Amino acid sequence: MSKLARRPSFRRGLSSESDRVFQTLILALASVIVLVFVLSVYQLGRDAWPALQAFGWQFFTERTWNPVQGRFGAAAMIIGTLVTSLAALVISVPLAVASALFVAEYAPRWLANPIGYLIELLAAVPSVVYGLWALFVIAPLLARWQTTFFNQELYPERFALFTRCSALWAEGHTTLQCLFVPNTGAGRGLALAIIILTVMILPYTASVARDVIRLVPQDQREAMYALGATKWEVISRAILPYARAGILGGVILALGRALGETLAVAMVIGDSQEMIKSLWGNASTLASVIANQFGDAQETLHRSSVVTLGLTLFFLSVVVNVAARLLIARLTPKGIQ
Repeated sequence: MSKLARRPSFRRGLSSESDRVFQTLILALASVIVLVFVLSVYQLGRDAWPALQAFGWQFFTERTWNPVQGRFGAAAMIIGTLVTSLAALVISVPLAVASALFVAEYAPRWLANPIGYLIELLAAVPSVVYGLWALFVIAPLLARWQTTFFNQELYPERFALFTRCSALWAEGHTTLQCLFVPNTGAGRGLALAIIILTVMILPYTASVARDVIRLVPQDQREAMYALGATKWEVISRAILPYARAGILGGVILALGRALGETLAVAMVIGDSQEMIKSLWGNASTLASVIANQFGDAQETLHRSSVVTLGLTLFFLSVVVNVAARLLIARLTPKGIQ
């Protein structure tokens, strides 16, 4: 009996000691994450300080990026990053939500599982493969369309519009109409980057949306059907309002991927540090300029300016994630917070 009485005491002591060891281990691992974040900010800030000291806040508003003249401004790259990411998001979100609704609500199981697997497989494809596919498949198609668009013999009115827009572009200006007019026949450019980003970020929103739609309680669906609601009314009034916070989380995840995508965008966007004049023309993003110029940046100011682009992208991602958390908290139903 004495041995049996001592055994629970031994187990309690062992459990208490194990808890302390486990707590210390978890605290150490969590501290590593914080340490990596702090060191990243410190290292980027230290390397970016020469450029920030030389240009100040004008670095973020200056449009000229000319390493030969020693003039560096990130305005064109910041706008290019926002335009490509937001445009890709606008196109991909309806497609992703539609595919998620089809897989979760309409498709039979034998069809839903393969389609869901194929959607998730898109996220596993390396970005360089997307870049090569865009260059060898999509770019030639866009190039033929762009060449035909302003053909003088086939479409004289379009050619006249192209001529007017070319004069504005030469002066460094553009209009809303000229923004949608092709200005090259190469196929590469901002539009191709948006297309490839759309394909790359679609599975993130689609996968998350599908999972949160499936987590909507079945009672809500049955209650709507009991009231005589149609399939569309059930989806629009019972499913989507309940799942909107989760869907938004997938959208923000896709936006983070779009903001930071480097290789595929750098391969297709054309690498022009000028302000956007046409959605079909060459442009650049923060990530693409870093990928293309960091290895060739030998002078201190040039290298520091490229690192400052990385610091800008870093804080832009942090701001997006913080805003997303606040928005998701407001949209999450109170019962599941």
